[in-house]
Amino acid sequence: MKYHFIQHCAAQRSDLPIEGLCQYLDVTRSGYYKWLNPPPDRRRHEDDQLGEVIEAEFYKHHQAYGSPRMCDRLRQLGRHHGRRRVGRLMTERGLFARKKKRFVVTTKADPTKQPAPNVLNREFTADAPNRKWVSDITVIPTDEGDLYLATTMDLWSRMIVGWAIRETMAEDLVQQAFDMAVQRRWPNPGLLHHSDQGSQYTANGFRSQLRERHVIESNSRKGNVWDNAAKESFFSSLEMELLRKKRFKTKAEAIQEVFIYIEIFYNRQRIHSTLGGRSPAEFEALNVVRGN
Repeated sequence: MKYHFIQHCAAQRSDLPIEGLCQYLDVTRSGYYKWLNPPPDRRRHEDDQLGEVIEAEFYKHHQAYGSPRMCDRLRQLGRHHGRRRVGRLMTERGLFARKKKRFVVTTKADPTKQPAPNVLNREFTADAPNRKWVSDITVIPTDEGDLYLATTMDLWSRMIVGWAIRETMAEDLVQQAFDMAVQRRWPNPGLLHHSDQGSQYTANGFRSQLRERHVIESNSRKGNVWDNAAKESFFSSLEMELLRKKRFKTKAEAIQEVFIYIEIFYNRQRIHSTLGGRSPAEFEALNVVRGN
C-alpha cells in the first residue's frame, strides 16, 4: 500500500521527490523501484490479474467503456493504473467499446402548430438541478411490434428523471414522462423544458401542462438533431449498450430491460465523462443543492 501511495503521489505531482516520499513512509528507494519495475514474470502475472478485473467490469457495464472510462471505473474500485497499461490489456483481450450509432428521429412536426423558440440554444450544461430538462422519443423494437420510449433528462446531472414506454406515440406518452419527472423532482417555476418539434410536444395538452407548472418551453430548429444533442447521446447509448445486444421476444421483456437499463445501470452505475467519471446518482449525491 505504501508503494501504491508513492506511485499515486508521483503521478499527481511530478515535482515531489521520490526519495523524500520513501523516507517519510519508512521504505527504501530501491525497494520502491524494484516494486515499480518487477521482473517480467511477475509483471505478466499482475497483468493477467488486472486483465481479469478489466474484462469483468467491461461486460458488467454493457461493453460501453474504453480505456479512459475504464481507468475511472478502476479508480472507483481503489485501483490506480495508467491509461496506456489499461488500454494495452483491453486490446490484448479484444475489449473494444461499442461505437455509438447516429440517433434516428422518430417524431414528426405538426405543421399547424407554431414551435417555441430554441431557448436552450445548445447550452447543454446547468449550474443546479431542475434548471434545464430535455426530452425526446425513440422506438424499441420487439417481435410483438414496436414500443415507444419517451425520456426526460436533467442536464445538471444527466439523470433520466422521467420516462414512459407505450405502444403508440400519442401525446400522453410525453405527458407521462414529464409527470414522472415532476413527481420525482418538484421543480420550481422557471424550469426550461427542451424538445424537438414533434407533434407530441407542440400539442395543446402538453403545452398546457408546461404552462400550469410555469415551465419555459424550448424547441429545436426544424430537422436539426444537434439542437438536442444531449438526448441524442442518451438514445445512442441505449442503442449501443442494450438494443444492439438483445432481441426482445415480447413487449413485456423489453419494458423490463428498459427499466433495468435506465434505473439501475444508466442512472446509478454508468460513468459519464461530463460528470468527472461519476454516475448521475453519484454526482448528485456529491453535489447536493438545497432548493432548485
